[in-house]
Amino acid sequence: MLSPTFVALASFSVLISAAPYPSDLTIPTPTVSQTYFFGNKDGNFMPSRTLNGPQPAAKGGVVTNPAVAVTSINNNDGSGAGTDVYLQYNGRGTTADGWPAKTAWVSFTQMFNNNKGLMGSSCAQFGQANNSPDETGKIYDAIQAAASATKLDHRFILAIALQESGGCVRAPTTNYGVRNPGIMQDHNGDGTCNDSDGSTQGGAVPHQVQNPCPSGVINLMISTKTQPYLEASPRPKSSTPFYSVTDLITDEGAAGTASGDGLAQTVNESGASDVSAWYKGARIYNSGSVDPSGDLGKGVATHCYSSDIANRLTGWVSAPHNCNLDG
Repeated sequence: MLSPTFVALASFSVLISAAPYPSDLTIPTPTVSQTYFFGNKDGNFMPSRTLNGPQPAAKGGVVTNPAVAVTSINNNDGSGAGTDVYLQYNGRGTTADGWPAKTAWVSFTQMFNNNKGLMGSSCAQFGQANNSPDETGKIYDAIQAAASATKLDHRFILAIALQESGGCVRAPTTNYGVRNPGIMQDHNGDGTCNDSDGSTQGGAVPHQVQNPCPSGVINLMISTKTQPYLEASPRPKSSTPFYSVTDLITDEGAAGTASGDGLAQTVNESGASDVSAWYKGARIYNSGSVDPSGDLGKGVATHCYSSDIANRLTGWVSAPHNCNLDG
């Protein structure tokens, strides 16, 4: 997970696949008045699976609760564009506690379009080239592939990507006790286009930044491929096949890594059959657990995390981040 950042810059068998990223959806030029927030100060603290004894590899996760699983792709789901405002949510993530029902979530198309300015400018603060329109388009494709493979809601995947890195394909690898690489800042995964921690994991070249970020790496960061994408041009000084942008989202962030859970597993671990499954799943992704009290604003790591995700899902883009749970 990246440090808190404000950026001011100009049934499965019948699953319907989404169309690829439309080429005419260009990224708007951010205006000076736009201020974006993402990240938090404490990182993702999901404990290593080895700490809890031998367990099967996490990767390849799928949402198993039929009350929660999403079995079709609908880009016009939700309530349109929503409202760019931040409301702090407290409690257990249920509608009874005031959290937004899924019917209040914005549509995927609107959510993606509303956040293109953020995705197109979030890399600059790391001293890296911002996403190209093609790279942002690959994020779109990767999220759709991830949703199809894991039965996660595509809006939830996008919200986590925005929260973790602002959708920057060259987001640096962070480590606050657990190594978090890539767009989704996942649990000790291989996919990254910025090997800032000097790791050679997954065939990486230490400290290498890839521009452009290959589509196979983006897939690994987000989607569910279990084998590396063979690229036409191998990484410099390495003959190891590597992953692309879609990998960065679909394999590791959504479906898990060999070291820890992805979003599909954390939603399953929530044990919920209502909308709170998504908010609890987000908290588990960030911290490894929900506080014994059930309050999503208590416990370790980022206390505002689930509230942030709820707001992103209902239209928050650049309004002031009015959450006081982290002090």
